[in-house]
Amino acid sequence: MRGKYKAAIALLLLIVLLPLTLLLTLAQWVPTLAGIWLPAGTRIAFEKSPRLTRNALVIADLRYLVDDCEIARIEDATLSHPSRWKIDIAGLDLNSACLSKIPASEPTPAAPRTLAEWQSLLPNTWLTIDRLTLSPWQQWQGKLTASLTPARQDISYHGDQFSLRGTLRGRSLTVSDVTLNLPDNPQPVTLVGDFTLPLVPDGLPVQGHAVATFSVPQLPSLVDADLAWQDNQGQLVLVERESREPLLDLPWQITAQQLTISDGRWRWDQAGIPLSGRVGIKIDNWQQGTENAVISGRMNVLTQGDAGKGNAVLTFGPGKLSVDNSAMPLQLTGVAKQNDLILYAGLPAMLTGSLAEPRLAFAPGALLRSRGRIIDSLNIDEVRWPLAGVALTRKGIDGRLQAILRAHEKEMGDFTLHLDGRANDFLPDSGLWQWRYWGEGNFTPMQARWDVAGRGEWRDSVIELKALSTGFDQLKYGTMHASTPRMVLDSPIRWQRDPAHPHFSGALSFDAGETTFTGGSVLPPSTVKFSVEGSDPTLFQFKGTLNARAIGPVQLNGRWDGERLRGQAWWPKQSLTVFQPLVPPDWKMTLRDGDLYAQVAFSAAADQGFEAGGHGVVKSGSVWMPDNKVNGVDFVLPFRFSQGTWSLGTHGPVTLRIGEVINQVTARNITADLQGNYPWSEANPLLLTDVSVDLLGGKVSMQQLRMPQHDAALLRVSNISSSELISAVNPKQFALSGPFSGALPFWLDNDKWIIKDGWLTNAGPMTLRLDKDTADALVQENRSAAGAINWLRYMEITQSWTTLNVDNLGELTLASTLRGASRVEGQTQAVNLNYTHQENLFTLWRSLRFGDNLQTWLEQHAALPDNRCPTGKECKEQP
Repeated sequence: MRGKYKAAIALLLLIVLLPLTLLLTLAQWVPTLAGIWLPAGTRIAFEKSPRLTRNALVIADLRYLVDDCEIARIEDATLSHPSRWKIDIAGLDLNSACLSKIPASEPTPAAPRTLAEWQSLLPNTWLTIDRLTLSPWQQWQGKLTASLTPARQDISYHGDQFSLRGTLRGRSLTVSDVTLNLPDNPQPVTLVGDFTLPLVPDGLPVQGHAVATFSVPQLPSLVDADLAWQDNQGQLVLVERESREPLLDLPWQITAQQLTISDGRWRWDQAGIPLSGRVGIKIDNWQQGTENAVISGRMNVLTQGDAGKGNAVLTFGPGKLSVDNSAMPLQLTGVAKQNDLILYAGLPAMLTGSLAEPRLAFAPGALLRSRGRIIDSLNIDEVRWPLAGVALTRKGIDGRLQAILRAHEKEMGDFTLHLDGRANDFLPDSGLWQWRYWGEGNFTPMQARWDVAGRGEWRDSVIELKALSTGFDQLKYGTMHASTPRMVLDSPIRWQRDPAHPHFSGALSFDAGETTFTGGSVLPPSTVKFSVEGSDPTLFQFKGTLNARAIGPVQLNGRWDGERLRGQAWWPKQSLTVFQPLVPPDWKMTLRDGDLYAQVAFSAAADQGFEAGGHGVVKSGSVWMPDNKVNGVDFVLPFRFSQGTWSLGTHGPVTLRIGEVINQVTARNITADLQGNYPWSEANPLLLTDVSVDLLGGKVSMQQLRMPQHDAALLRVSNISSSELISAVNPKQFALSGPFSGALPFWLDNDKWIIKDGWLTNAGPMTLRLDKDTADALVQENRSAAGAINWLRYMEITQSWTTLNVDNLGELTLASTLRGASRVEGQTQAVNLNYTHQENLFTLWRSLRFGDNLQTWLEQHAALPDNRCPTGKECKEQP
């Protein structure tokens, strides 16, 4: 009996301990058992043994591998059965790259084949995967929930970028909501549709209809997509919602061996450039996966420009697009035209690499060329981009980058530019692109040739211009000739584009040799140095100086904000004598004394043009010439310039004060004020006021001259000494003494007159003396008038009245009435004299002996009219 009890106890212990042992050793025997049904070469592995709780089986970690490639990983899975099977998985990671490594195997004869057979095997199950990730598309991860029964399968997926809801009843699949959020696209892609699946789930649905809506950033309205098919053929149509114009129309056919898109059509209109064309694609062995599918096709692009129509063709294949290693030959050839620009392409290339890391390499002979006009005035003779050896990858551009540009502009001249460099995995702000450039050309307006050379690089987020040298052999325009101006870098221009720490800096120098003018003026060799400092080329501050040997320095500073240039310039107090080289030697003018200083603020923008405002001051200026001396010049010029108009005297009038001008006639205490706009208008006139000069013992003054002129400006002549005037003119035939005054209505804006109805009268006793030789000569020539002439040898004038007019050709007409007494040989005789005179003032002015320098200056700068008129024609020309 004792042996029977021992056997019973041992059997009981075996029944209890065997399941417990099997459970504790799941990690060892389950992979071996599962391997019986898994495809050859694949296996299951556990890192931690599953454990059994009161209500569920918990699997902390499970991996499914092919060789050493992990196809799937399950984390924290729980299997329970509250009312139906319930599977909760915290994370499921799938690696699509490992799927191609599963070896092919013969299907098991007993395995389910039809969709209905597969559905009948489904238990009533709730499935939840909190995080489902498919590599290499990790950005599409989300949460998957499913409710499964043999009659109905409901699936819901929700992620930040992608969500889906669908229901499968038998062979009928209804997709009620698909939402796809694309990067940089504010409007998500949405899709709904109904599909009928095949009996055997080994191909595409046998029929269906889907409607999708999405946005394209370049289009103002949404795009509607409609996909419909029946059996082995269908059509995809994309339509712009607002215009209802089709953007894409792809009829397609499919068989077990081939997918064909034939006679597809597309249209695109971007920035006013209409593009259209046709497309055809053929995919052989499409059901055998990307590794074995063979793709080929052709797509053309039609363009229209002022130069005619263009057609470019892209051919691709036969080749494959592989998950691991693609091999797709490409060829783009043809011509594209837009407006006056023509682009020629001959680009053979090969697409290799994986779909995740594609690489497009251009073959020998790859070349882009272009010619035509980009803007109305610039003609592109030819621009060439050789691309042989250049490769494009996800990391960027790699290889040698070159360009050659030849162009000309009708007014400005022609030029040639070269660019040569190398890129290493370059994308904007990533990788490295080093370059050098050089070129030359003609600058026709200034009869100059120019050249440029430099080098630089773009390394990650830093763009640096390391060297720059550009200049002209000369600049010649009108009377100006500048020799060898050139601009170079004083320090590299460096732009750090890091958004967290942006920085832009650099320094340049512009140097020029002597600048000469036809009149003999010379500006000494000059230099402009300036530096920039800021966050980027659209936001920086600048400062600099301008020197021309002793002239200057003029200090500059300001800022550029991408839309407006603002700045200030200071000219510190400096002696006027430094400007002596600017005075032509022929003028025989010496700058003796005086100081100049100025300050200007300026602003420039596309919407406002150039604006400036400030003031300039000359103090105690003195200029000497052989026959003239100008001393005590004080000049203050406050101004503002905007929209082509000078506003003079913005904070007080422009003032001119001259102590004295010494010549044959000495003028003292010269004053004048100017205020208003130039060019002037009725609303904004220009006013010359408080003009005054002490001259010839008296004074000449003018209260106001307004432009545009409606009334004559009145020149007042007060107590002018006739003897000083006669001494200045120095006629030897007569002498005159005594003061006179008057008023001269003065016109600057009149179609006929300069002075109209002016008058002069004596302000006190006056005397007239005829030269004895002159009087004797007159008596000899005219014996009958001898008595009257003798009475004029000496005459005391008690009353005089003179009227005068000057037309705009300089013709003076003068009429005088004189009353007085003549004293000859002790006898007194009352005399009434009427006198008229006509002479051209411009000719008289040229005849006066005012010294060679002033005469030369007037002849060079005053356009004196010829008072001779063609026979039979009336002279109306104004001076």
